[in-house]
This record gives sequence, C-alpha cells and structure tokens, in this order.
Amino acid sequence: MTAKIEKKIVKYSVVKKEETATEVDQEDDATTESNVVQMHEKVERPEMLIGSTYKIKTPLSEHSLYVTINDIILNHGTEHEARRPFEIFINSKNMDHFQWIVALTRIISAVFRKGGDVTFLAEELKAVFDPRGGYFKKGGKFMPSLVAEIGDAIESHLRMIGMIKDEKISDHQQKILDEKRAQYDAATTEESASNSAEGGDASNGDFPAGAQLCMKCGTKAMIQMDGCMTCLSCGDSKCS
Repeated sequence: MTAKIEKKIVKYSVVKKEETATEVDQEDDATTESNVVQMHEKVERPEMLIGSTYKIKTPLSEHSLYVTINDIILNHGTEHEARRPFEIFINSKNMDHFQWIVALTRIISAVFRKGGDVTFLAEELKAVFDPRGGYFKKGGKFMPSLVAEIGDAIESHLRMIGMIKDEKISDHQQKILDEKRAQYDAATTEESASNSAEGGDASNGDFPAGAQLCMKCGTKAMIQMDGCMTCLSCGDSKCS
C-alpha cells in the first residue's frame, strides 16, 4: 500500500519490528473493545431468554409469590461474555397487591435494560419497612416487608450470575465461630430440651433457638459467648 506525502519531511527514524507489533496489538485491542456489547436500553430482546424463578412464601398471605428473572447473554462465545438481568415477572394467586407489583416489575425491568450497576435495586428494596411489622423467613432471616423479600430474591439472583460478589469470612474466623457454636450448644442442651418439651419456639433454622437478631445481616443468629455478642451467620461481633 502506498501513501502520498503532502508535507515537507523534516525528520525521520527507523521503526523497529517490536514497536510495529506493539502498535498493531494496541490497534487490535482498541478494535476488540469497541466491538464489546454493553447492556443498554437499545439492546433488542432475543426470542429466548434464560432465567430463574424464586418462590416467596410469607405469613402475610396463604398464597406464594413467584419471582422470575430472565437474563440476556452479551458477547456470547467470547472472553467478554456476560450474563445480565433483562426483565422480571412476579406472579401469585393473591390479587391484593396486583397493581403495585405490576408497576414494580415494569420499573425494575426498565432499570435492568438501562444497564450499568443495577445492584443498588436490591439494597433499595431491602430497606423498605412495613408499618405493620416484618416477619422471619425460613432460616431465621428477618424480612421487614414483602418488598424487602423481593429485593432479597433479586440480590440472590445477582449473586448467582456474578454481579454481586460474596463477602465470605476467613477460614480462621469461621473456625472460631464453629467453636463458639459448639460451646453454646453444649451449654444450652438442657435448656433446649426443656423448651422443646414445653413446645418452645425452635424456628431459627440452623441457628440456636436462643439466638437474637443480627442488625448487620438480618439473621437471628446472634449469641452471647464470653460476654460478647457474636453473629454465627456473618461473624459480626460487638467486641471487634
């Protein structure tokens, strides 16, 4: 390929092969980055989407809610492949909340299609409190409202597809929590047996019946050992 020189030559230098290869690689990387598809509202919906459905059973209603989140695969088959939420549907036999649930799903779906960091949705929904009071779901986790549990389902889905990273406690801290759990269980064996015989509450799932609510993770897993309140779920401690 020839190039026409239209300006006066004032300086010249010999280009090494290594420098030429580097420039070519940089141009290829720039071209690749420009071809990467990011999530935005103009991305067309494919004929088929993959998704997951989450069942929500609350004491507020005899009918369950089913939250379905469908995802779109961007840049399929490339190193930039990503799974992103595209739409959400909520279905139930209970029609009491029909209007606001339809409105909520349309707004959330619109935010999904905007792209960017949509993880804030889960936090915003989980912060909604019902003035009539919340409830404990299976496993001892406190839900301040039905909307908060929908947010919890969205958070679980975003964690499953990798948009939210798990904040796991270290192995050393987990070992300490397991030791505290064993000591607590041993100290309360007789009391637990007495409560069970009298029909006491044992609805805390995998955590001790006498555990209190952790204000950090919302799980009823806070116990007092050695004069210090410690959560067996997230490791939060009042002494740290």
